[in-house]
Amino acid sequence: MRVAGTNYRCSRSCHCSGIQDYAAVTNKERRVKVPQQLARGPSAFIPVEEILQEGAESSDRRIFIEAFVATGRVDNITMVMGLHPEYLSTFWKTQYHLLQMDGPLPFPERHYVAIMAAARHQCSYLVSLHITEFLQVGGNPVWLHGLQCAPQKLRNLNEINKILAHQPWLITKEHIKVLLKTGENSWSLAELIHALVLLTHYHSLASFVFGCSINPEIDQEGGHAFRPPSPHSCDSSPASEDSISGSNSGLEAMQEVEALMQRMKLLQECRLEEEASQEEMETRFEKEKSESLLVAPSDIIEHTLSPNIMRFVEDPEFGYKDFTRRGEQTPPTFRAQDYTWEDHGYSLINRLYPDVGQLLDEKFQVVYNLTYHTMAMHSGVDTSMLRRAIWNYIHCVFGIRYDDYDYGEVNQLLERSLKIYIKTVACYPEKTTKRMYTGFWRHFRHSEKVHVNLLLLEARMQAALLYALRAITRYMT
Repeated sequence: MRVAGTNYRCSRSCHCSGIQDYAAVTNKERRVKVPQQLARGPSAFIPVEEILQEGAESSDRRIFIEAFVATGRVDNITMVMGLHPEYLSTFWKTQYHLLQMDGPLPFPERHYVAIMAAARHQCSYLVSLHITEFLQVGGNPVWLHGLQCAPQKLRNLNEINKILAHQPWLITKEHIKVLLKTGENSWSLAELIHALVLLTHYHSLASFVFGCSINPEIDQEGGHAFRPPSPHSCDSSPASEDSISGSNSGLEAMQEVEALMQRMKLLQECRLEEEASQEEMETRFEKEKSESLLVAPSDIIEHTLSPNIMRFVEDPEFGYKDFTRRGEQTPPTFRAQDYTWEDHGYSLINRLYPDVGQLLDEKFQVVYNLTYHTMAMHSGVDTSMLRRAIWNYIHCVFGIRYDDYDYGEVNQLLERSLKIYIKTVACYPEKTTKRMYTGFWRHFRHSEKVHVNLLLLEARMQAALLYALRAITRYMT
């Protein structure tokens, strides 16, 4: 199965025609029973034609080949991110460095930490991927029987893993102290930084997997069959859900785009005319934070944890809890200016895990500034206001406030359906549905919705990292 699966991947996903042809011929000569891919394309939300049309012949061809040479596959995450080649390049460099370059943690432990992180969000795609990688770098198969079979040092990471995944604002210097205390199973500061970056990377990547509904790989459970799939079973985007049905709905969607453009124009004019006071901006943040409590998806389905995931999860009931709840004592708001990525987090990571701070910073900057100056059917548009509203709203649901930002803009620019999608993907991604994905920005391109998911991935990762790094800084001082 492994040989057939590898050859099948080569014949289908390698962006080098010579390798594709060789793999296909090899399978035929050996009379290998080749598994058939069940899903059509990398994503269940995005038509395969759109991904291939926008990605296959663009500047991401080089990065596809690099990914294949390094890992033996061009996985579905890479294919979907390929809609944004500039971002994909920075993402790939960072992930490659975390997993395959010299660093404080041994290679098997890196993949085990990735498994632990992905399991918190029930992300079987990433768990399966890193079980394979764990074994390929010489990991002990016994560890895969469950957390109770892993070394105590890794098991000690479980508490901070679950907090980072679901309620990062709860992390304190005491959590750091417990892990760094002297003893047989203690962590060094450099090892812990490496682990924290891996945890936040894979928590956030799980958000991307669910937000774009990444399909299983050919060699994963649920990704193949030995019988050709029925004509309808591999449709990744049924017309009934994916398209805007009816002329009225289409007209409505176009009107929504025009209304958003008009609101952006008015907000820009208001910025020039008047500036809100600090007190007013703080009030607007608290209002937005409180209103985010009301942004809860109505079609959430509770999932039962599969045994393959359950064995890597302790305290499965622990999950996201709204940062603010009426009548409850809440932790103080994290003022972004008091502990910034640029002035504090970046230098701390670079000091303890050289080069990674630079790679993360480049990734954050690229996605935050990424623009094609388009919006739905419009071109020549300055989208910076919209991108900032999305980024700051994600940080808002994690309790982070920017003193210089008017949170009234969030309410003006982000429709309720988009807020529901953002909060679900950022806070409980395993509960994302296709209805949520199709429900926002109905006249926008799929590549623009993928862009939202990239902003989600990076804003979520930065928020969790800021809480973790602040706790380390407090421990050190």
